[in-house]
Parts: sequence; structure tokens; C-alpha cells
Amino acid sequence: MKDKRILYVSSEVVPYLPETEISSASFEAPRLVNQQGGQIRIFMPRYGNINERRHQLHEVIRLSGINLVINDLDMPLIIKVASIPKERIQVYFIDNDEYFKRKATLTDEDGKLFSDNDERAIFFAKGVIETVKKLNWAPDIIHVHGWLASLLPLYLKQYYKDEPLFNESKIVTSIYNQSFEGTLNTDMVNKIKFDNIEEDAIKTLVEPSYNSLMKVAIDYSDALIVGSENIPDELDTYLKAADKPILEYKSKDEFGEAYTTFFNETVLGNSN
Repeated sequence: MKDKRILYVSSEVVPYLPETEISSASFEAPRLVNQQGGQIRIFMPRYGNINERRHQLHEVIRLSGINLVINDLDMPLIIKVASIPKERIQVYFIDNDEYFKRKATLTDEDGKLFSDNDERAIFFAKGVIETVKKLNWAPDIIHVHGWLASLLPLYLKQYYKDEPLFNESKIVTSIYNQSFEGTLNTDMVNKIKFDNIEEDAIKTLVEPSYNSLMKVAIDYSDALIVGSENIPDELDTYLKAADKPILEYKSKDEFGEAYTTFFNETVLGNSN
């Protein structure tokens, strides 16, 4: 992976949030590429329960200050950055007081999904892309983890389809068994349509369940990775029918070599 540019976009990353399958993979995968001489950037939301002082987050003024339009409202984008200790890995945090100041991640203290998680997902996807544009950093691969990041493939292939910086970028999405009950705000599809994204591209999101979000991510990814030993049957069937390169689930012991080979030979090999 030497000199390859990999952009990691995740809903959660260790050590900033507790260890889960997604947060661990979102740390181990970049660390592996970093050790192999690749260039990496990690993006995640700056949830209010991340301790800024302990993790030494600081705002990057030159990247902050633009407004993103979400469902006809101007929402200021704030970018913060920190370094993972001992790894020389920079993590960029997408922040906004309205969406991310609350002292929780995706659910309230009763375990109920926040009603604006749909808008937070849109804001996160657009915020990442706008920041990478400001960095003028063209990734070879964009690797997506977690359902809050799942709109990124759709926005890149639809809303930002004429953005030359991403012309050669390949999108890889990892599919996990870390889901949620019920649906996000059912008006989500109209908020995405506000960005002139064709209705046909998001008809799956009329009922914005976990499986629906991941199906849209699968539709607009170039390759997929099965990140959990068991994923929902509905997604397993959808993956198999997608006719795209898939790296099946690998244990931690097998992960490194399989991941490197998949990226080098399958994902990037397609672009040669």
C-alpha cells in the first residue's frame, strides 16, 4: 500500500469512542496501511461525548467556516483535528453545534435514536467531501464504516459526480452487524431529494431502516468488505446479487494480508 492514499470515513474510531467491531476496524485498518507506507486520513463525527481536552482536539480554522445546506437550512461546518498517540495518524472531526454538541452519539439515554440522525448523516457525508476538497487531497480509495457514514457513496456518485478530485477514487464499504431498530426520520428521502439527487437513486430509503441505508451504500460502492462474521440475511442476499468485488469476513489474524491483497489487486487493479 506504499504511497497509496486511503480516506477512512467512519461513524466511530478507537480511542475516541469505546471499542466495538466498527471502532476497532476503523483504527486497525488505517494503522495497517500507515505501517505499509500508505498515506491516510480518517474522518469521524465530533460527538459531544468525546473529551476534547483529553484527546487534544483543536479547530482547524482554514478548513472550518463554510456552511452546508441541509434541507434548505444553512448549517456551519466546523473541522477539528487530533493525532492518535504513537501512531502518527491524524483524525479529522466533523462538527456542528446543532448536530453534534449533545453528550451522546446516536441515541439518547433511553436508547432511542435521535430524530435528526438522518440530517446528521447527510451533514457528515457532505462535510467530509467538502473538507477533502479543501485539503485538495485525491484519495485512491475511500473506505466507509458504519451506517452514519453510509450516505457517502451516494453523495460522491450523485451530488459530487462532476467533482474532478474524486474521478479516480474507488469506494469500498464495510458491512457490519451493528445496526439499529426501526427507522430514521421517514422524511429523510425528501431531504436528500432537496440536493437534486434523483428519486430513483434513493427509492430504497422510503423506509430508512439499517438494511435500507446499507443497500444504498452497496449500490454506490465499487467494492465491499464483510466486516462482521454474521450480517443480516437480507444484506447477505443483496451483497451476493450486487455483482461487485467482495472481501468475505476475515478474523483479526487473517485480516491484514487479505485486506492488503484485496485493496491492491482487486480494488486498485480494476483501475489500471
